[in-house]
Amino acid sequence: MIAPRYLFWPLFSLSLLSLLCLLVAITQGSVALSLGQLWQALQGQGSLLNQTLVWELRVPRVLAAFATGGLLAVAGALMQILLRNPLADPYVLGISGGASVAALLAILTGLTGILMSSAAFIGAVLSTVLVFGLAQGLGRVSSMRLLLTGVVIAAGWGACITLMLALAPPQKIPGMLFWLMGDLSYAHTPWLAWLILVPVCFILIPLGRSLNVLARGPLQAAALGVNVKQLERLVFIIASLLTAIAVTTAGSIGFVGLVVPHMLRLVLGNDQRLILPACALAGGTLVTIADTLARTVIAPEQLPVGVITALLGVPTFLYLLHRGRV
Repeated sequence: MIAPRYLFWPLFSLSLLSLLCLLVAITQGSVALSLGQLWQALQGQGSLLNQTLVWELRVPRVLAAFATGGLLAVAGALMQILLRNPLADPYVLGISGGASVAALLAILTGLTGILMSSAAFIGAVLSTVLVFGLAQGLGRVSSMRLLLTGVVIAAGWGACITLMLALAPPQKIPGMLFWLMGDLSYAHTPWLAWLILVPVCFILIPLGRSLNVLARGPLQAAALGVNVKQLERLVFIIASLLTAIAVTTAGSIGFVGLVVPHMLRLVLGNDQRLILPACALAGGTLVTIADTLARTVIAPEQLPVGVITALLGVPTFLYLLHRGRV
């Protein structure tokens, strides 16, 4: 049984870091706010401009950024556990590609809100079914076969996205391109992402022991009484849902689900009861920092969030690869 202190202190430290990053993100931007101005705006006092800036623009965007990062990091950690492969990630396996294609179709047809989220979830599930069905073949799914199939499916979704951009009306192309690179400019309703992220984290913590065993292999997990097929199915459904909500909230943001779990395992070990909630906090913090940089580096212009996460994630992953950690 894991010691309570082992769970508490790392998560407590990450929670404090997350709150600090959220505070900095709300105060920084094209118009910087002091802590006093922020406090007045949160209380409904001070200038009307500051209140509008905080409540209608920055708070929803910052919360959306944090939830998106948490969703992607947890989804990546789940895929790496399931496939026992450090390169597994919703983007690599084509899950996000299916969600992106469906979401872009929704944009082209004028769907928004819950309809767009539903379309993205259907696309993610469809991609999951395709990857599993094609990788199944005549025998049991192997992690390598599943990974290679996912890469091919992801390439196919990329071709579909290119075709959609080529056929889209000219006035919609800039928005679609910016969305594909990760865009939080229109993330005014982050509540759906939070309503998914928080319950999923509470669901996964009790499953931590089973996931620890599954990470060692399906045969060992079955020998210890784990219902492997049911757990694998649950993990893929959860990963599909997390990816779909992240894609509809902020577009395509890469490397979060790939890098964050690796970094945490280097520091915290490989106990999923700790890693999965830590991924939610660290992934959220990473995307919040990236979004803050995207809003401030060339303010008042904004950069795509996906560009910042790629600039942060690529060298980090290459370093881990060079050190033999991946």
